[in-house]
Amino acid sequence: MSGPPEPLWRVQDVARFLSMSTSWVYKEAEAGRLPCVRIGAALRFRPEEIRTFLERHRVPRGSVTPLRR
Repeated sequence: MSGPPEPLWRVQDVARFLSMSTSWVYKEAEAGRLPCVRIGAALRFRPEEIRTFLERHRVPRGSVTPLRR
């Protein structure tokens, strides 16, 4: 038996969790790439869906090319 669901996150919460800007969160959510719930004019996010989004976009170890210095 699971407990009560986590409260929905605001744009600022998602931005902080993903270490991205709030404008990036708005842009990705409006484009349908970041799962969200619209309540009136407000965007809200289910924490479990944001965690799943993060896992789906994880880059396998060793597949990132280092930046030149």
